[in-house]
Amino acid sequence: MAFEFEKPLDWTFTAGQFVDITLANPSETDSEGNKRGFSVSSAPYEETIMITTRMRDTAFKRVLKSMPLDTAVKIEGPFGELTLHDDASRPAVLLTGGVGVTTFRSIVFEAAHLKLPHRILLFYSNRRPEDAPFLAELQTLQKTNPNYTLIATMTDIENSTQPWSGETGMINAEMLAKYSDAAKNAIFYITGPPAMVKGLQAVLAGIRVQGDDVRVEEYTGY
Repeated sequence: MAFEFEKPLDWTFTAGQFVDITLANPSETDSEGNKRGFSVSSAPYEETIMITTRMRDTAFKRVLKSMPLDTAVKIEGPFGELTLHDDASRPAVLLTGGVGVTTFRSIVFEAAHLKLPHRILLFYSNRRPEDAPFLAELQTLQKTNPNYTLIATMTDIENSTQPWSGETGMINAEMLAKYSDAAKNAIFYITGPPAMVKGLQAVLAGIRVQGDDVRVEEYTGY
């Protein structure tokens, strides 16, 4: 579920960063408190601050979901350094799944808006197309940015009600090898829950990607 907040005129951030959001006087709370960190899924050029999250049954997310329009919240930040590298001669390979794509939505849309020369490959894993946040717009973006390629893969396509002609299965060494020519000398970025991040780090280590060329951000508390 996506939530949009008004962006102050003097507030700026870099695609890939995150913010802390604090609820003011929430109707309920729990031991996790009233503050959460969220990647900004909107791009800096867009007019609002958008965050996207899976809805769990927690006090924070129940309040967030039920807030009336124009409810004020406290936004702190931006924070984080998972931003696109400067050297456009090196491709960017983005690896993620599910709502972990939020950071990368910001990055790829900003890159298209600024017409950056970086070659960008986004590997995006989900169970089914209907479970994949932003899938349609990430697919469409390829038409406006020839330097960007989306490699979406589904791990449970047999239980989908939608047709699918793309990749299937987990992101693995064999899948990455199909696109190795476009990813030579790349910088790799990984986002997602800790187990997924560690699994993808192991995949990259197995194909001898140097640790200095891998940048990660773990999401907890989905």
